This record gives sequence, structure tokens and C-alpha cells, in this order.
Amino acid sequence: MGMLVEGKWLEDDAARRVNADGSFARPASAFRGRVAGDSAAEFPAAAGRYHLFIAPSCPWAHRTAIARRLKGLDGVVGLTLAELPRIEGWTGSSGIDELQPVDGHFYIHRLYTTAQPDYTGRVTVPVLWDRQTRRIVNNESAEIIRIFNSGFGALAGMPFDLYPEALRPEIDRVNDFVYEHVNNGVYRAGFARTQEAYDAACRKVFHGLDELEQRLSTQRYLVGTRLTEADVRLFPTLVRFDAVYYSHFKCNLKRLADYPNLDGYMRDLYMRPAFGDTVDIEAIKRGYYGGQTNVNPTGIVPLGPHIDFTRPHGRDALGPA
Repeated sequence: MGMLVEGKWLEDDAARRVNADGSFARPASAFRGRVAGDSAAEFPAAAGRYHLFIAPSCPWAHRTAIARRLKGLDGVVGLTLAELPRIEGWTGSSGIDELQPVDGHFYIHRLYTTAQPDYTGRVTVPVLWDRQTRRIVNNESAEIIRIFNSGFGALAGMPFDLYPEALRPEIDRVNDFVYEHVNNGVYRAGFARTQEAYDAACRKVFHGLDELEQRLSTQRYLVGTRLTEADVRLFPTLVRFDAVYYSHFKCNLKRLADYPNLDGYMRDLYMRPAFGDTVDIEAIKRGYYGGQTNVNPTGIVPLGPHIDFTRPHGRDALGPA
């Protein structure tokens, strides 16, 4: 763990992310710019100008990688993976333009101090970087998804709309529920500092999974009859659940495999381009078990479990793909 304080790296920020009752507190993202098709915009859409920094283990970053691929932006927005081991937060082996590795390491926090030399806050991925102005456009995954969905206009190779206007109220409602109960819920369980905070967070995760299991018993997707950003936001948590959250974060009342609709839904998405081909389950395990020593002090990465993501999902009867 770690953060920047007035532009200087501080190794331990754990105390800053815990409420008085021992529950985990997720700070708000600091950079909230938008890419737009208007040439007069602060960040106008252009091929090759923007670059996405992610980490394979991070579910928040993963959702942006899925959206980038779904929208056909591979040749428009560059991509860099932060790799293990973490040295000063997220660390990679390759930089961008004049920001290059030092002694073989590129620290993602250099993007933050280049954009804002006195920056104080956590250094997170994803980061959408503007190569022209040397600034961070956005480091909020939910907003980067929408930037990729609509901000690049005709530059996007796929016209598919992840956030159709008619479905927006329901997408927003489902997103709020999924974030509170599942996406962030597993972190509130895993990072809890008291038994009471853990108990409440863990029970809330499984209340959320129970509700989603029922919802997906009669429909193929979370909202309507088509894939939307709601599915993009849920999938990264589900694909990590049995391999990581069940044991590492102690969310062990049930496995995802014990939820036939949720498990089938996850595997249905996994088999599609942009979903399964952006999953590296071994890197995910290394990132959590090996990189979160506040939860797993030994850093030992478990060998299992073996999960067959490609077995038949049985979801075709609920509607077209």
C-alpha cells in the first residue's frame, strides 16, 4: 500500500482508509476530466493521444480494459500494464514518451506527480493519460467506461452503445446496487479492521449476490435484453470471486459456483471477446495474495482453485447473445 503526500511517496496509507468503526473507506478519485468529440474541448478525441494504464489484477482497471476492447478502441487508445512486484505502488516495466523506467521500473505515481507535482492522495489504476498535455484525464473507472463508450465518436471501431438512453435510469440503479453490495462490498469485507465491520460487510455482499441470482434467473443480462455497462462493471468482481475474494477477503459464506445463475452468467460473458481474453487469473491471484501484505502477510499465492470458465453456461434459453 502507499500514497503520495505533497508529491512524495509514503509507503503506508492504511490508517487513512479506515473509518472510526474499523470499516474500509474508499477515497474519491481525484481526476475527473472527459474526452469529447468537440475540437474545442479540454480533451478532444484523437487517435494516439490518450493512453490507458491498468493492472491485470485490479477489477476497477479491468472494467475499463473490457470497455476499450468492446468499443474497438485498441488502435486508438494505447495500453500499458502495471506488473508485479509492487515497489512504490503500481509498478511497470515500460513508461510513456519521456516518462521512462528508472533501473527497470516505471512507477505509476510518476504520472500523478507529472500532472500535479504537489499531489496528495492514493495512486490508483486505471489512469487515462493525455500524452499531449502530460496530464491525467481521469482515474475514475466508471467515468472512463463512459468516455470510451461515447467520447471518441467515430474513432471507436464498434458503434455498440453500452449506455443507451432508454435504459439509463435502470442501469444507474443497478450500478449503484452492484457497487455498494458487490464491487466495493468485497473490499469492505476484506479490508475491515474489526469483527463487527467484517460481519456487516460480508453479510451485505451475500445479500447482494442473492438478489442478483434471483434477477438473473429470468433474464440473460442485468438490464433489459442486451449487454450494457452494468454487465461490464459486475463481471470483473464475479470472475475473481472464487479464486480470490472467497478466501483472501474471507467472503466465504458461499462460492460463486454455488449460485447457478450468477456463475452461468459470468461464464457466458467470459466466452465473449473483450471479457475472457482480458482475464489473467494467475496475475489476478499474484496481485491480491502477493501484493496485499496487509491482508496476506506471507505473500504466498495459493495453487488453486482450478476453475473451468469455459464449461457450458446454459444461458442461451434466456435470450439472444
